Amino acid sequence: MQIELSEKHALVTGSTAGIGLAIASGLAQAGSRVTVVGRDRSRVDKAVAHIHQASGRDDASGVVADPGTAEGCQAVIEARPEVDILVNNLGIYGALPFFEIDDAAWEEIFQVNLMSGVRLARHYAKGMHARGWGRIQFISSESALNIPAEMVHYGVSKAALQGVSRGLAKVLAGSGVTVNTILPGPTRTEGALGMMAELAAERGISVEEMETLFLDENRPSTLLKRFATPEEVASLSVYAASPQASATTGTALRVEGGIVESIT
Repeated sequence: MQIELSEKHALVTGSTAGIGLAIASGLAQAGSRVTVVGRDRSRVDKAVAHIHQASGRDDASGVVADPGTAEGCQAVIEARPEVDILVNNLGIYGALPFFEIDDAAWEEIFQVNLMSGVRLARHYAKGMHARGWGRIQFISSESALNIPAEMVHYGVSKAALQGVSRGLAKVLAGSGVTVNTILPGPTRTEGALGMMAELAAERGISVEEMETLFLDENRPSTLLKRFATPEEVASLSVYAASPQASATTGTALRVEGGIVESIT
């Protein structure tokens, strides 16, 4: 299968590192012109340079904005009024006991994890619908189906993404625009490795040992038995953005290593 996206423009939020950068790089390697979105100019520029090296072209660009706010989403829209592929990857997480999650924490995680994607999809879906082709993705998590006790607010925000994605897919039924969620599991991103390093230091073990221990204690149903790489997650996203995935819409695509105990 040869994925060809040379006539398409993709925008990926939260794409200066981790899964977002891997997705942006994968889309660029498939031929797409890519826009990176991040809050820090130096990190955006570094990501753009990385994508240029990966793709062998120099048509990637960056927008410095924070889509976790309404103002930031508007800045992104003004900078890039139209795109063909929208990947809502921006997200935050962090372990916090339920009784310590105050209203401000709930509000923040919903603004960043949910409303950033809602606002951008609300704008870009209109143009995609008018043109008769488009791809919208929400990067969710296995935590949407398996709400973690250590960060309930995160799991709930990702579950909400599932609802938005399915509902928007119905709104765009028959239009040529597909809408899906991608569900990664534990992945070796910068943030996850930082968290593993902190936990490893507390227990006096290596990061590699901590990854195994984390899975044993928190995700014992994993079939992969290791953290995934950002590139493994990105491969599914790139496929879902391709013309070949034209009949895949309104669904949750898993790349979570078999953690979810379900055959459906």
